[in-house]
Amino acid sequence: MTITDAQDFAAMLSPRTADGHETTEGDVESDAPDFTSMTRQDLFDWMNGELRSGEMSFDESSPFLGMTMKISAATGEPVDMTTDTARINFTEKARQGIEFFQSHFDYAAADALQTALDRMLGSQ
Repeated sequence: MTITDAQDFAAMLSPRTADGHETTEGDVESDAPDFTSMTRQDLFDWMNGELRSGEMSFDESSPFLGMTMKISAATGEPVDMTTDTARINFTEKARQGIEFFQSHFDYAAADALQTALDRMLGSQ
């Protein structure tokens, strides 16, 4: 390889390495949801997007819908998700739900939550 060939090769790479490292698919900023730190509204919006796009069926959305529900201990009334800014680790919440349902021999509910957890982990 001559010096000119090396310079031409370097010139070909320069757009890909302008910031000092080669870009890869993993470097592209992603809109992947972070299920470990979401509000209930964030999860609800993601779920609705999946439903609208046909990526999720109504039956598959049930465990996600359940995770967006919150009842006030003080009033017994539902808490409006649009005003609730608490961040929740939904992957951990799903794991805890799976353990709960398995310990109460509700394997259908545990399986539904496992499918939801698998979908969350696959979407990140």
